[in-house]
Amino acid sequence: MKQIFSKKAPAAIGPYCHAIVHKDMVFCSGQLAFDPETMELVGTTIEEQTAQVMKNIETVLSEVGIGLDKIIKTTIFLDNIDDFMGMNKVYENYLAGHKPARSAFEVGRLPKDALIEIECIAVIE
Repeated sequence: MKQIFSKKAPAAIGPYCHAIVHKDMVFCSGQLAFDPETMELVGTTIEEQTAQVMKNIETVLSEVGIGLDKIIKTTIFLDNIDDFMGMNKVYENYLAGHKPARSAFEVGRLPKDALIEIECIAVIE
């Protein structure tokens, strides 16, 4: 088992790593829409925040030499389920036809009052 700490992704805001690699699996911690340089939330809309979250996930996965096409499962936490369609359009564009298994939930509140958080599991092939 190997812990992944990316210097290019937003720093963890708690006692956790960006991802764990175990055998051929990558378990990514939830990503918020933080700019890695400023640690401030990017954007005020679900579309802007989803785009930043996907960029952050892509950065974490790149640390183990894989891309978004290797994601096999995502879990999406939304501040407001009414944002589902806006999130979905951006999410789909980043995955370019790749369709991993997925769950999406409305939650009571996210850290820093973010609109979205996404965690994922990917495979190293």
